[in-house]
Amino acid sequence: MSDPSVGTFILYIVLAVIVVFVVVALFKAVRIVPQATSIIVERLGRYSRTMDAGLHLLVPFIDKLRAQVDLREQVVSFPPQPVITSDNLVVSIDTVIYFQVTDPKSAVYEIANYITAIEQLTVTTLRNVIGSMDLEQTLTSRDQINGQLRGVLDEATGRWGIRVNRVELKSIDPPQSVQGAMEQQMRAERDRRATILTAEGVKQSKILTAEGEKQSQILRAEGAAQSKILEAEGEARAILQVFDAIHEGDPDPKLLAYQYLQTLPEIANGTSSKLWLMPTEFTAALNSITQGLTGSAGSGPSGEDAAATGDSARRDRDRLTFGSSLTDPAEALAEARRQAQAATADATSAGTYAGRPFEPGVETGQRPGGPARPAQNAGSGAQPRPLDADVPSTPEPAAEPADEPGNDGTDTPPTKG
Repeated sequence: MSDPSVGTFILYIVLAVIVVFVVVALFKAVRIVPQATSIIVERLGRYSRTMDAGLHLLVPFIDKLRAQVDLREQVVSFPPQPVITSDNLVVSIDTVIYFQVTDPKSAVYEIANYITAIEQLTVTTLRNVIGSMDLEQTLTSRDQINGQLRGVLDEATGRWGIRVNRVELKSIDPPQSVQGAMEQQMRAERDRRATILTAEGVKQSKILTAEGEKQSQILRAEGAAQSKILEAEGEARAILQVFDAIHEGDPDPKLLAYQYLQTLPEIANGTSSKLWLMPTEFTAALNSITQGLTGSAGSGPSGEDAAATGDSARRDRDRLTFGSSLTDPAEALAEARRQAQAATADATSAGTYAGRPFEPGVETGQRPGGPARPAQNAGSGAQPRPLDADVPSTPEPAAEPADEPGNDGTDTPPTKG
């Protein structure tokens, strides 16, 4: 092999080496940085610059990439840490940290491993904060604990180029014995609330029931009152109609006496009846019945009874001839009141004379068929009348002659002859 061939081969090798070197140099000189990422560049062992997202050129074999830092917010969950509360209870607390690198140079050169540093700082701060609280406050004061942890961590990691955004307590686990006691307490609290709600419901139910009964009784009483009023009105109308019918029929003493006889068995019907009340005119009624049934002349009706009987027969003939017509209720009521007042005055006069002491001189005038009693107490204007004097049920007013005795101011009772 000749020398030019050897020289040419060596030249090719050198050119190939140069080409490889140039390619490697170009590869190292050109660097593309992705978004949300920063790269620390050192030149000859010293910090040179921080490359952000984009295309960058480096000096080959002089500039060196120190570290690549992620600028996005990061989430780190730390394992459970045992913490002692102020009431000497050990609880396990899991924490979650949300942080973000704001200064890549400080995060690289100020601390060796900022993740480990944040974890240890979180544990120490958490023990300090929880140590001043009891278990109940620890379980109910999560926001307060999170705020205190975030403040302490943000102040400590500020010089590291790290910002702590949030600190969350993922779980707080008390001991099993404490959990059982807490469950019993919560169960008792729920039972108490259920009992209170049940009592309130029963109370409201009783109140509503009482209100309903009250309204029902009021309505029932109002209905009973209205019913009694209507019954009273109906009975009053029935009494008025019966009263009008009786006065329209114009009953004679014989019918009244017959009604008395029908009433006597009802009076004697009770087993405890010890005393019978006999009407004052019962003797006259029996006399009228005897006269009507036997037709005796010795005890026949007087002239007034005959006149009343004739008037009654005449009214019967008129009713049969011209038809019956009812009297006006107002007139019938006025007539009944007038007759009632006359009967009351008569009974009062009879009771007044009946209550006076016995006088032998007037005994003859009180006997039926005896001679007339001499006039006494002419100024009184009222004298007793014979017991057997028949008074028609509906007396007809008649004009008295002037020459009859008894019109001179002295009332002489009529004698039966």
